[in-house]
Amino acid sequence: MEASNLINFQPHKVVLIILLFTSSFNLISALEKTNVEFIRTSCGLTTYPTLCFNSLSTQARVIQTSPKLLAQTALSVTLDTTRTTSSSMVKMSQVHGMAPREVAAMKDCIDLLSDSVYNLKQSLEEMSRPGSKDSGLVMSDIQTWVSSALTDEDTCSEGFKDDPKMKSVVRGKIVNVAHLTSNALALINGYASLRG
Repeated sequence: MEASNLINFQPHKVVLIILLFTSSFNLISALEKTNVEFIRTSCGLTTYPTLCFNSLSTQARVIQTSPKLLAQTALSVTLDTTRTTSSSMVKMSQVHGMAPREVAAMKDCIDLLSDSVYNLKQSLEEMSRPGSKDSGLVMSDIQTWVSSALTDEDTCSEGFKDDPKMKSVVRGKIVNVAHLTSNALALINGYASLRG
């Protein structure tokens, strides 16, 4: 049986398969480079381009060169990070020994982050919905919700600016979330401007 397989061996088919595989690999590699460059260029228009690129470049295959998918992915990353930060803040608020002012700032911050999560979630759901009768109004709503989330995060961050002990722990986390939200808003605005 093996001898007959060797007799039927056709080197030109093997070469053809290798060429097809190599061509496909080169095409995929070129597309991935294009996708990554699209993300880099788009992130260059945000306030925090390095953070933008680092948070989105791992999703280049999903985003491809779609401004809508880029904005949706930025919203998704921001929502996930905001949820994680909110959970972290809840755990931190349960630590004993905080001054009353710290407890009050933490409670306010948790409430603000909860609002931020809600607004980001609404925005992502609306962006993910296929088509809309009044897409201009929908995009305006999304921009308003993300702007509101950013305001909530900034307000939360400000609550710790005069507290050196909590500032380094809490404020850094909130600032990261606010920067991601700012970048997401910039990418949403870019997408909205393409829609007319």
